[in-house]
Amino acid sequence: MNASQSSPSLIDDHEPPLSAPLKLSFDYTRSVGPVLSQFFTALRERRIVGNRGSDGRVHVPPAEYDPVTYERLSEIVPVASVGTVVSWTWVPEPVDGQPLDRPFAWALIKLDGADTPLLHALDVASPDDIATGARVHAHWVDEPVGAITDIAYFALGEQPEPAAAPAVDLEPVTMLVTPIEVEIQHSASRPESAYLRALQEGRLVGARRGADGPVYFPAREADPKTGQTLDELVELPDKGIVTTFAVINIPFAGQRIKPPYVAAYVLLDGADIPFLHLVTDIDPADVRMGMRVEAVWKPREEWGHGIDNIDYFRPTGEPDADYDSFKHHL
Repeated sequence: MNASQSSPSLIDDHEPPLSAPLKLSFDYTRSVGPVLSQFFTALRERRIVGNRGSDGRVHVPPAEYDPVTYERLSEIVPVASVGTVVSWTWVPEPVDGQPLDRPFAWALIKLDGADTPLLHALDVASPDDIATGARVHAHWVDEPVGAITDIAYFALGEQPEPAAAPAVDLEPVTMLVTPIEVEIQHSASRPESAYLRALQEGRLVGARRGADGPVYFPAREADPKTGQTLDELVELPDKGIVTTFAVINIPFAGQRIKPPYVAAYVLLDGADIPFLHLVTDIDPADVRMGMRVEAVWKPREEWGHGIDNIDYFRPTGEPDADYDSFKHHL
């Protein structure tokens, strides 16, 4: 695609902003430490353990540090999978990601042998079936893995379900992976909407205030320095220079490109702020600051409202830009 010439265009106040669902999700991975390792390992065997504090109380889940003395706690205490409801709240309309897909209660449950309550789901047909002081038991999933979700929910009754046989060929649970997900309805600002609509047409649009103001790409609502509204759109070419970059050598979960590859900040000609994109068609060892690059666009039929319409940037073969020309745009 040929780069277009920079040309200002006013924002259309009558064009409605773009709006679309936005889902953010990732797997949060953490090491659990020596205390919680014993808790999660026990859950894998359909057992529940806590630990004893300096005042004699048994904490479930176990606490890593004493809430009284702040010292490390190490005495593990087995407790029952049966307990008493201390308090509860009704959930008439569960949402995605909650333990049950039908109405249920969140309950604080003090297990027999424990002194602190455990928060978990309680499966009852209606709020009329539950009361403070009700006796409940843990209902386990068919295949425990060593997570709090090994307890599918608690149910009314004090007959415990059988524990699993101790695992003799499995390592203790030391890592925990928790999926994190949030979905919102994102409504773009007017400049952002213009920027996104332009991308669908194969154009790159920034924004500035007045004819002499700095050009921000992507287009945004306000100048981050002054807070003043950016009232003019500027069409930019799809060529620029690499300001800074990183060579990615380490693989990670969800990675779509095989390392090594280069993630670079590209300053488009006429812009005053760089943006992050990929630079390929060159050995990563040869990428450098000031290198001239141009956009390689995906086929037109694959274009949408996203900067990923540009597949990557590649070197143009032109002479590198002098450092003084971009040192204030790093």
